[in-house]
Amino acid sequence: MMSYFFVLLCVPLAALLVFGGLAMSRMLAPHHPGDLKNSAYECGEVPIGQAWSQFTIGYYLVGLLFLVFDVDVALLYPWAIAFRQAGWTGFVEAGLFLAVLAVGLLYAWKKGALEWV
Repeated sequence: MMSYFFVLLCVPLAALLVFGGLAMSRMLAPHHPGDLKNSAYECGEVPIGQAWSQFTIGYYLVGLLFLVFDVDVALLYPWAIAFRQAGWTGFVEAGLFLAVLAVGLLYAWKKGALEWV
Protein backbone atom coordinates (compact mmCIF):
# COMPACT_ATOMS: atom_id res chain seq x y z
CA MET A 1 0.00 0.00 0.00
CA MET A 2 2.92 2.31 0.67
CA SER A 3 4.17 2.07 -2.93
CA TYR A 4 0.80 3.40 -4.18
CA PHE A 5 1.17 6.35 -1.83
CA PHE A 6 4.30 7.52 -3.62
CA VAL A 7 2.67 7.08 -7.03
CA LEU A 8 -0.35 9.09 -5.91
CA LEU A 9 2.00 11.72 -4.52
CA CYS A 10 4.02 11.98 -7.76
CA VAL A 11 1.07 12.30 -10.15
CA PRO A 12 -0.24 15.63 -8.80
CA LEU A 13 3.32 16.89 -8.41
CA ALA A 14 4.09 16.06 -12.06
CA ALA A 15 0.87 17.75 -13.21
CA LEU A 16 1.70 20.82 -11.10
CA LEU A 17 5.18 21.03 -12.65
CA VAL A 18 3.85 20.72 -16.21
CA PHE A 19 0.98 23.17 -15.88
CA GLY A 20 3.00 25.52 -13.68
CA GLY A 21 5.78 25.64 -16.28
CA LEU A 22 3.28 26.32 -19.05
CA ALA A 23 1.60 29.08 -17.04
CA MET A 24 4.91 30.73 -16.14
CA SER A 25 6.03 30.59 -19.77
CA ARG A 26 2.76 32.19 -20.84
CA MET A 27 3.09 34.99 -18.29
CA LEU A 28 6.81 35.75 -18.62
CA ALA A 29 7.56 35.18 -22.32
CA PRO A 30 7.61 38.28 -24.55
CA HIS A 31 4.77 38.44 -27.06
CA HIS A 32 5.36 40.73 -30.06
CA PRO A 33 3.32 39.47 -33.03
CA GLY A 34 3.91 40.96 -36.46
CA ASP A 35 3.80 40.15 -40.16
CA LEU A 36 7.33 38.79 -40.24
CA LYS A 37 6.87 36.71 -37.08
CA ASN A 38 3.55 35.26 -38.28
CA SER A 39 4.86 34.30 -41.73
CA ALA A 40 5.71 30.71 -42.67
CA TYR A 41 9.33 29.73 -42.15
CA GLU A 42 10.89 27.21 -44.52
CA CYS A 43 14.59 26.77 -43.73
CA GLY A 44 15.37 30.45 -44.29
CA GLU A 45 13.71 30.53 -47.72
CA VAL A 46 10.84 32.83 -48.60
CA PRO A 47 7.73 30.68 -49.20
CA ILE A 48 6.64 30.56 -52.85
CA GLY A 49 3.30 29.25 -54.12
CA GLN A 50 0.74 27.16 -52.32
CA ALA A 51 1.49 25.52 -49.00
CA TRP A 52 -0.49 22.42 -49.99
CA SER A 53 1.09 19.97 -52.40
CA GLN A 54 0.49 16.33 -53.28
CA PHE A 55 2.98 13.59 -52.51
CA THR A 56 3.11 10.29 -54.31
CA ILE A 57 1.60 7.32 -52.53
CA GLY A 58 5.04 5.67 -52.52
CA TYR A 59 6.15 7.75 -49.54
CA TYR A 60 3.25 6.47 -47.46
CA LEU A 61 3.70 2.87 -48.58
CA VAL A 62 7.38 2.88 -47.67
CA GLY A 63 6.49 4.45 -44.31
CA LEU A 64 3.90 1.77 -43.60
CA LEU A 65 6.25 -1.03 -44.60
CA PHE A 66 8.94 0.42 -42.34
CA LEU A 67 6.46 0.58 -39.48
CA VAL A 68 5.39 -3.04 -39.99
CA PHE A 69 8.93 -4.39 -40.02
CA ASP A 70 10.02 -2.13 -37.18
CA VAL A 71 7.25 -3.58 -35.03
CA ASP A 72 8.34 -7.01 -36.23
CA VAL A 73 11.83 -6.48 -34.83
CA ALA A 74 10.43 -5.07 -31.58
CA LEU A 75 8.25 -8.18 -31.12
CA LEU A 76 10.94 -10.68 -32.05
CA TYR A 77 13.53 -9.32 -29.62
CA PRO A 78 11.78 -10.61 -26.44
CA TRP A 79 11.15 -13.91 -28.21
CA ALA A 80 14.86 -14.25 -28.99
CA ILE A 81 15.76 -13.50 -25.37
CA ALA A 82 13.37 -16.19 -24.04
CA PHE A 83 13.95 -18.66 -26.86
CA ARG A 84 15.04 -21.55 -24.61
CA GLN A 85 12.05 -21.16 -22.26
CA ALA A 86 9.54 -20.83 -25.12
CA GLY A 87 10.22 -24.33 -26.42
CA TRP A 88 8.69 -25.71 -29.59
CA THR A 89 5.42 -23.89 -29.03
CA GLY A 90 7.18 -20.53 -29.02
CA PHE A 91 9.21 -21.54 -32.06
CA VAL A 92 6.09 -22.47 -34.05
CA GLU A 93 4.29 -19.27 -32.99
CA ALA A 94 7.26 -17.11 -34.04
CA GLY A 95 7.44 -19.02 -37.33
CA LEU A 96 3.76 -18.33 -38.00
CA PHE A 97 4.28 -14.68 -37.14
CA LEU A 98 7.18 -14.44 -39.59
CA ALA A 99 5.20 -16.33 -42.24
CA VAL A 100 2.35 -13.81 -42.04
CA LEU A 101 4.86 -10.97 -42.40
CA ALA A 102 6.52 -12.74 -45.33
CA VAL A 103 3.14 -13.10 -47.07
CA GLY A 104 2.54 -9.38 -46.50
CA LEU A 105 5.97 -8.56 -47.94
CA LEU A 106 5.34 -10.72 -51.00
CA TYR A 107 1.95 -9.05 -51.50
CA ALA A 108 3.53 -5.57 -51.27
CA TRP A 109 6.28 -6.66 -53.66
CA LYS A 110 3.79 -8.02 -56.22
CA LYS A 111 1.67 -4.85 -55.98
CA GLY A 112 4.75 -2.71 -56.71
CA ALA A 113 4.90 -0.99 -53.32
CA LEU A 114 8.68 -1.43 -53.24
CA GLU A 115 9.23 0.22 -56.62
CA TRP A 116 10.58 3.71 -56.11
CA VAL A 117 9.34 6.07 -58.83
